[in-house]
Amino acid sequence: MPCWYDGPLAAFDTETTGIDVERDRIVSAALVVQETPRSAPRVTRWLINPGVEIPEAATAVHGLTADHLALHGRWPAPVLEEVARALAAQSVAGRPLVVMNAPFDLTLLQRELRRHRASSLDAYLGGHPLRVLDPRVLDKHLDRYRKGRRTLTDLCAHYEVELTDAHEAAADALAALRVVRALGHRFADRLDGLQPAELHTRQAVWHAAQARGLEAWFARSGNPESVDPHWPLRPDLPAAA
Repeated sequence: MPCWYDGPLAAFDTETTGIDVERDRIVSAALVVQETPRSAPRVTRWLINPGVEIPEAATAVHGLTADHLALHGRWPAPVLEEVARALAAQSVAGRPLVVMNAPFDLTLLQRELRRHRASSLDAYLGGHPLRVLDPRVLDKHLDRYRKGRRTLTDLCAHYEVELTDAHEAAADALAALRVVRALGHRFADRLDGLQPAELHTRQAVWHAAQARGLEAWFARSGNPESVDPHWPLRPDLPAAA
C-alpha cells in the first residue's frame, strides 16, 4: 500500500486583495487534485469580482486588475458556494488537502463564506473532517534548524520543485502539492506510520510551538509582536472587534 505522499492529494490556494483575513477578499482560487505523483492533475479555477477596490500592491503580486475581474470574474456568493462544496468533496473522498500557510487561506475563505453566504466551512463539511497538510508547518518542524526563508518559492527551490507562474492560484497549489510529496519522501523515516489524520492533529501543536518561538524572536529583536497560534483556522474575532 503506497504511503500517503504517493497517494491521492488535493491542494487549495487563493489570491487576494491583501493579507488581512478579516478585511481582505478572495479574487481567485484554485483546487488541484492528483491521484498519484505521475498522474495528470485535475485543476479547477475560480475568478471572483469582489466588488471592492483592488490595491495596486495586490495587483503587482498576482496581476489581476479591477477591470479584468469586472470583465471575467463572477460575483462572490455563488463562487464561494462552489469552492466550499469542492473542498467538502475532498474531505468526503478522504483526500488530504494541501494548503500552504493554511491559517491564511482557510481563514479568509471562512470569513468570505460568512460575509457572502452567512455560513461556514464546517457547515459544508457536514461532519467530515478536513485533513490539512501545510508544507510550511511540516518543513519548519521536520527541518527546524535550516536557515533562510520558507515561502513557497523558497520551499520549491529547496525541494527541487518547479514553480512556474508564481502567484497564480493553480500554479501555487500544484507546487505546494509537489513540495509535500517531496517532503514526504525526504523525511519518510520520521513520517513512517503517521497518517494524514494524525498529522493534521500534530501540525496544530507544531504550529502553536512555532508561533511561540516566533513571538520570542520578535521580543528579543526589540519589536514585540503577537503571532496567532491557531491552525488551520483562526477563531472568529469578538463581535466588538
